[in-house]
Amino acid sequence: MSTGFNFLSSLLLIACFSHSYADAEHQSLGKPAEQLSTQAQWNLTITPDGKGLPIGKGSSEQGAKIFALKCAACHGPAGIGGSAEPLVGEVGSLTSEYPEKTINSYWPYATTLFDYIRRAMPIDAPFSLSADEVYALCTYLLSEDDIIPTDQELNEENLPQVSMPNRDGFIAVYPDKY
Repeated sequence: MSTGFNFLSSLLLIACFSHSYADAEHQSLGKPAEQLSTQAQWNLTITPDGKGLPIGKGSSEQGAKIFALKCAACHGPAGIGGSAEPLVGEVGSLTSEYPEKTINSYWPYATTLFDYIRRAMPIDAPFSLSADEVYALCTYLLSEDDIIPTDQELNEENLPQVSMPNRDGFIAVYPDKY
């Protein structure tokens, strides 16, 4: 008889607790998605063809100044190393005995550079750079290895057209998509 009592008591307790937790007044964690005012801000997807790039522009000269202020402490004054990985140089080294993966030697799309800088840099303040600052940094870094001319200005229209040296070094999983 005690087994039946324990079983019924357990069911009764479960029913009581599940009812109180299902009550909307007791759900204090989170917010419904429609109430999130920042939802659109976090949709930062940029595709290799440039879809999702914000409006903006930047020059190599502007990028060099921003790099000196916000990047050189970790990446070195010329972007070839510091406490963080080197960013430039080593183009063509992937087939050598000592391959180096830098932005300009490894990355297949210049849009990836914009996306990464915007999301993750500077390391102590991600998302703090304006679109113009990110375009300027991209221009500076790409011009350091002569991927683009030093006097070229990059923006949302021509950044996706930059042909990276290792663009064909990857196999597209969805070749018709990009």
